[in-house]
Amino acid sequence: MASDNRILLIIDNEEISKYLMEQLIINRGYSVSMQFSAPQGLEVLKENSFDLVIVKFGMPDLDSTKLVKEIKNIDPDSVIIAFSEESNPELLEQANISGVYDVITKPFNWDRIFFVTQKAMELHALLVSQRRTVSILKEQNISFERQNILLAKRIEESTRNLSRLYENLRSTYMRTIRALAQAIDARDHYTHSHSECVAEYAVYLAREMGLSIKEIEVIRDASELHDLGKIGISDSILLKPGSLTPEEWESIKLHPQTGAQILEPLTFLSDVIELVRQHHEHYDGSGYPGGRRGEDILLGARILHLSDAYDSMITARSYRQVPLTKTEAIAEIQRNSGKQFDPKVVDVFLKIVNEL
Repeated sequence: MASDNRILLIIDNEEISKYLMEQLIINRGYSVSMQFSAPQGLEVLKENSFDLVIVKFGMPDLDSTKLVKEIKNIDPDSVIIAFSEESNPELLEQANISGVYDVITKPFNWDRIFFVTQKAMELHALLVSQRRTVSILKEQNISFERQNILLAKRIEESTRNLSRLYENLRSTYMRTIRALAQAIDARDHYTHSHSECVAEYAVYLAREMGLSIKEIEVIRDASELHDLGKIGISDSILLKPGSLTPEEWESIKLHPQTGAQILEPLTFLSDVIELVRQHHEHYDGSGYPGGRRGEDILLGARILHLSDAYDSMITARSYRQVPLTKTEAIAEIQRNSGKQFDPKVVDVFLKIVNEL
């Protein structure tokens, strides 16, 4: 059964369940189902799809952590909000460890509840969409591998056709991967078209530095795909308006390696993969994920890093609504020449920045 703004309440308090159900239906028009025990809720979840599950922590018939785990086993894309009748720091910690999206407590703050439920549903839709995209990619990989085996047997008699088919396959892969990267940018309206802008800056820099056509194309592809690894970062971190906690920052720092791992099955992108992996390395060795420094960082990655940083500075972000002016961004790049950025790349950037 397809889900359409559907919420499942698993709460053993019938009065509270009916109150929540009434408010969610009247004020938001959601379709809400109620179950008053954990086993009954799990059975309903096995037979129906829901956009959101709200569970009471502290149900007498099943440990809360086990209940969340069972829900995830039934639907790996499920988004769960925990409910507690009273605010409890230990509950909040237990909920975070269990992997729930958020926690609501009494007395009810309906503005917050409506906001959290809407965001949770949007996250569920994105998770489902991403899972379908990954499934399509896997199916395409299997299909393409079979085609390649058949084509290899005919290579002596159809070299020209094989070359054409390979380029078509490569183009299909690239279109699919680019579409996924664009979808990640679009998760936050602040970063819409970010990868396209980074690609434009990086290509301009690469040309000015005299790189070959092949090297420039590798940099263009890497620029368009550099944030692919953010598919593994939750919206609560990626779209957080304030400062990140050390744990959240460690999660962000994983995205270059995650992006490279996603691309690794595409062996024809080996040069691109390394630029994606290294695009947050700093010239002085303070970057991530490998702590590379100086010439040990690929030149394409150094160009991509400066282009990425420049676009991030001059555009609004969820954590910084007012972007830097062009003059401020240029000054910041100059200040970090030899530290975060390659001085040679900075010198070329300063020559062409007014043309960007």
